[in-house]
Amino acid sequence: MSAAMDTESTYSGYSHYSGHSKKAHRQGRDRHKSPRSKDGSRSEKSVTIQTPPAEPLLGNDASRAEEGQDDNWGETTTAITGTSEHSISQEDIARISKDLEDSVGLDCKRYLGLTVAAVVGLLVFLTPIAFILLPQILWRDDLEPCGTVCEGLFISVAFKLLILLIGTWALFFRQPKADLPRVFVFRALLLVLIFLFVFSYWLFYGVRILDSKDTDYHGIVQYAVSLVDALLFIHYLAIVLLELRQLQPAFAVKVVRSTDGESQYYSLGHLSIQRAALVVLENYYRDFTVYNPALLTASKSRAAKHMAGLKVYNVDGPGNNASGQSRAMIAAAARRRDSSHNELYYEEADHERRVKKRRARLVVAVEEAFTHIKRLQAEEQQKAPGEMMDPREAAQAIFPSMARALQKYLRTTRQQQYHSMESILQHLSFCITNNMTPKAFLERYLNPGPTLQYDRDRWFSKQWTLVSEEAVTSGLQDGTVFVLKCLDFSLVVNVKKIPFIKLSEEFIDPKSHKFVLRLQSETSV
Repeated sequence: MSAAMDTESTYSGYSHYSGHSKKAHRQGRDRHKSPRSKDGSRSEKSVTIQTPPAEPLLGNDASRAEEGQDDNWGETTTAITGTSEHSISQEDIARISKDLEDSVGLDCKRYLGLTVAAVVGLLVFLTPIAFILLPQILWRDDLEPCGTVCEGLFISVAFKLLILLIGTWALFFRQPKADLPRVFVFRALLLVLIFLFVFSYWLFYGVRILDSKDTDYHGIVQYAVSLVDALLFIHYLAIVLLELRQLQPAFAVKVVRSTDGESQYYSLGHLSIQRAALVVLENYYRDFTVYNPALLTASKSRAAKHMAGLKVYNVDGPGNNASGQSRAMIAAAARRRDSSHNELYYEEADHERRVKKRRARLVVAVEEAFTHIKRLQAEEQQKAPGEMMDPREAAQAIFPSMARALQKYLRTTRQQQYHSMESILQHLSFCITNNMTPKAFLERYLNPGPTLQYDRDRWFSKQWTLVSEEAVTSGLQDGTVFVLKCLDFSLVVNVKKIPFIKLSEEFIDPKSHKFVLRLQSETSV
């Protein structure tokens, strides 16, 4: 256990930087922030996935501060463990206050919609019961006796209301998956239709039954039954509009991530733009690999280095030979571009070589550690039940033997901001508990997985902004383009209509498949 704790203090260094380097990178990032995030988000619509309140991302500073550092920075940099430094700027304070105001507004809108739906639903279910009970309460002595058919209608009303209650609970009372910028048009229309329908029934009931004190109790009960039947038909209409209408594919959408160009295709039905954006985001967290800004720093640093190397000197004095300067810069850039592909080739070849080497070391270290686990399990079977080691202790016992190889591999592939020591230990103890192989343990680290595979604190996309030239409540059309923006990147969605396919039938005569084999005497057959 002491070895595991020593390795824990050593391994935690790869996610922390020295105080000097952290401040320098943080100041540099604050200087280069783009001002468009302040004034460009005032008139945009937000689509927020249900996530915990906004918190500072643990991997943000590490991923951005890694730019400009070599692969062996951990051996030459002083690591601070057990302490933390936090700084905040005026822009961060303004952004946090804006997020809090937006979250308060979204919560109010969400609870207002739920309150209105609950009130309308309660009115719907109490109305048939009130139609039956009010004559019994107000003019019971003047009512005609209810016969056998009338009493049988009570059972019909009870079971129909039960079916309507279960269907309404299954269709409407579900946990919301997102906060949309606008109301769902079909859902709002259904609420308005139900309210007008029930109001018209109450109006007719008050004028023709309450005012005149109708004594035909069988007709009153039949009136309540007709209301329940109409409500059941409205529920069927809601199922068609809210669930069945969007099932048939009508559009093919292409989703492209703006930073690295990763793309996916999806088939959607007849949806509004905001609901199509919600479907795209649900599939994004499952299908797209996790966004890693550290992988983009190499190309940016290489381009900046080429541009910084261009210098033009004007020997004729200021204001002379401007066109000559521009031609000289273009020619110099062209010469550098001709030689930059060699540099890119050797950089990528060297990076692949280091990744393969450290991957091989990691695989060997993990296989040796799991072999040690099997040996420990054989020894534990001979001990008393009170002395046996649980999976967590076993994971802590074998983790030091693979920690350094895993640390170097994650640094080389720039994944260290997504994997903390605690998450690695939990995954290792999970693999030990379920008797999984070393390959099953390494699957999470050898290849980057989808966003859902990682903790929410490691996500770079929690709140999204929907940008569209068309109204977000309008339906999808051929050629529609909208953008889903988050803090560090955006998703560009291009909609294409699935073409109309015309199939024709061609009849093949069965006799056309028959052949005659004619043998000649001259052949060898």
